[in-house]
Amino acid sequence: MKQAARWLVVFLLSLLLCSPADLHAQGKPAGENQLPLLPGLENAVEFWKRIFTEYSSAQMIFFDPLDMSRIYEVQDVGEDSRPKQYISGEIARIAAAHGVDSDRVKAQRGIKERTAEGIKRSGKYLAQMQRIFRERGLPAEIAYLPIVESSYDINARSNVGAVGMWQFMPVTGKQFNMRVDRNVDERRDPLEATRAAAAYLKQAYQSLGSWPLAITSYNYGPAGMARAVSEIGSNDLVTLIQKYNHRYWGFAPKNFYAEFLAAVEIGKNATQYYPGLEIDPPLAIEEVEVTKSTSVAALASSRGLTRQQLLEWNPALSHAGVTVPAGYRIKLLAGGKTEVVVAQAATPSRPQAATPSRSQAAIPSRPQAAIPSRSQAQTKPQVVHHRVKRGETLMHIAQRYGASLERILQANGLRRTSLLRVGTRLLIPRT
Repeated sequence: MKQAARWLVVFLLSLLLCSPADLHAQGKPAGENQLPLLPGLENAVEFWKRIFTEYSSAQMIFFDPLDMSRIYEVQDVGEDSRPKQYISGEIARIAAAHGVDSDRVKAQRGIKERTAEGIKRSGKYLAQMQRIFRERGLPAEIAYLPIVESSYDINARSNVGAVGMWQFMPVTGKQFNMRVDRNVDERRDPLEATRAAAAYLKQAYQSLGSWPLAITSYNYGPAGMARAVSEIGSNDLVTLIQKYNHRYWGFAPKNFYAEFLAAVEIGKNATQYYPGLEIDPPLAIEEVEVTKSTSVAALASSRGLTRQQLLEWNPALSHAGVTVPAGYRIKLLAGGKTEVVVAQAATPSRPQAATPSRSQAAIPSRPQAAIPSRSQAQTKPQVVHHRVKRGETLMHIAQRYGASLERILQANGLRRTSLLRVGTRLLIPRT
């Protein structure tokens, strides 16, 4: 994801580079075979499983990047970083000892401890994340990708400015409908960032036509992947790894899908790889949409929380901020009070939606508007008011709210071909 900003300018060009077969894959349903272990990646997947689960951060592994089953040495080097001169010297020594060129020796630290901590943290959000992907018709296993990106650390920050569990750059976060400014940075919000990641990957899959390419694009960018497919004349990831040559097509993007497959295996079998690890229990999160700018103090007071407690539940909010903007979905402990300003209006007669149970509310199936009382929720459908921003489309707006595009069109007297004007207020039916 660190290189994602590069492809934004040229992403539309990638659509032109896709073959007809790629474009026909857009409607392909997600299933068990959508994330295959491609022939030729077996050794790489096994290598990354060992890096994630066997080798500690105090160990440095020297291996052959072209045959990752070949590990030359494992050195205990301690937790402190080693200078480049040391690593270069060891690579030269090991290459000479084994009679290979130095480019056939690479160094990698283990990350067993960091991965275990990430798996532990994942318990808070994993069920909600998997539901977000399923609801969008995507493989639920994608929820394990943060093992590679951030170890599920919502405060992770790269040296190039990628932030959060999903490591979005600011421009990419905004491209996928996240607020990123001095007061609100939704890249730190695990649910909002997961929704953005789902939108990103769905778009990449529709453009590229396969999940191995779409997952790799999370590191290399969809336009970069489309360019590689066009130049080599193949959409097989292993063929691209072997034959494509570009200054940015290096070790990291070539191994990204193998790392992801290793992460899926580990995530699904966490207790096998980390015996005795206590995974954090799921958080019962309720999402409440604020329909006008409201002070943090007022929101906290309405829930019987301190300001600090509210901010802890909402990592996207700046600790220096004093207001919560209209349209922001605050995260709260499910089942408590919801006396905050909300948008609610009656629409033409429709079947009533069933009131969710407490367990269902703990993992909401879509962004929820605030419900002033249980009885009101049973009798009135919810409608959110949305002000159109520059660059938004009806499809983007429907996906953001988890709403039906047809119902949005009907409620606002629009057609699919209607042009949206910046500043227009739309009614978004939510039930």
